[in-house]
Amino acid sequence: LENVREIALTGCDYISVGMLTHSARALDISLEITVK
Repeated sequence: LENVREIALTGCDYISVGMLTHSARALDISLEITVK
């Protein structure tokens, strides 16, 4: 993110920054359905 301004000034439409979620902790979610 240090040089994101310089990259944005090149005219690109999107900048992908994977470091925002790289260190995020995983969340284990499950959905259990019981049919009666």
